Amino acid sequence: MQENAKLCLLRLSAIGDVCHAVALVERIQRMRPDIQITWVIGKVEYQLVCDIPGIQFIIFDKKQGWRAYQKLRSDLKGQRFDALFLMQIALRANIASLFIKADKTFGFDPERSKELHHLFISHPISKQEHPHVLDGFMAFADAAQIPDGGILRWHIPLPDAAQAKAQALCDAHDRFVVICPSASKAERNWTVEGYQQLAAWLQSKQMPVLLCGGPSDGERALAQEIASAGAVTENLTGQTSLKELLAILAKAALVIAPDTGPAHMATTVGTPVVGLYAHSNPLRTGPYNNKDDVVSVYEEVISEQQGKPWTELTWGTRAKGPDLMQRITLEQVVAKVKRFLP
Repeated sequence: MQENAKLCLLRLSAIGDVCHAVALVERIQRMRPDIQITWVIGKVEYQLVCDIPGIQFIIFDKKQGWRAYQKLRSDLKGQRFDALFLMQIALRANIASLFIKADKTFGFDPERSKELHHLFISHPISKQEHPHVLDGFMAFADAAQIPDGGILRWHIPLPDAAQAKAQALCDAHDRFVVICPSASKAERNWTVEGYQQLAAWLQSKQMPVLLCGGPSDGERALAQEIASAGAVTENLTGQTSLKELLAILAKAALVIAPDTGPAHMATTVGTPVVGLYAHSNPLRTGPYNNKDDVVSVYEEVISEQQGKPWTELTWGTRAKGPDLMQRITLEQVVAKVKRFLP
């Protein structure tokens, strides 16, 4: 990419994927600080990364329907980019790309292309063998010949108020474990009984347990049910902004979560994560620095459902079923958690 190039990133959602994209942004800013970056991003996700320096953010609110595309056109009026990284395989992302004028549009390779993605790009990235989502994003920089610094970094600024809230929890509890029990789909959550028993085990080891999560009715109800057993020290579900949650995760000794955004948020601040997986392959979507620390039944489930191991299936094939997470046992989770606690 030429000197002082203008680059547009299109990654609207979700929180976990935006965290992966931050690592790509860090690489570009570190290795090619001359490149001017514009990021088209979802409204909620913007709240997490809004103050990363050196980026022009364009908010795309999908809830506005067709008006979101009209606003995108208005926000980008008169701008033209040397390259567009179309980093989301979704129909709304494809349509949004039509409103972004760029000399080159980089997208995923044919094997990963869905939703007619290949029709909206001019330069596919190289095919990769079983890549994590983050590695897939890094391939965009490779395709644009942006050097690899060899180090993964994340820097999401935290305001003083968020850090103060997290510090107050440290002052009260010294060390603590955070459980973020809710994924975007309920079938990806572990059982209430499993979370309750895990919290009780942690309390028996004098380790305070904090529940964290978003403000949705489903997340609040799940957290209240888990806390009703009496082993949760504090239930902060729905009581934190994304910035405050990130600050709390940064202070935690350990985060335990299913396939959900806070697991990847914890990775950005260097906190270890024990992930719980059944529906998706943790090698693809697991916490990047703790892929070996997940509790996963995905391998056995997908083999049962497809009649062959995941290595012989299309990369990213998901397992289906509402009760798959029930296969994860308390003993399996405790065995992983013990590795991080004294």
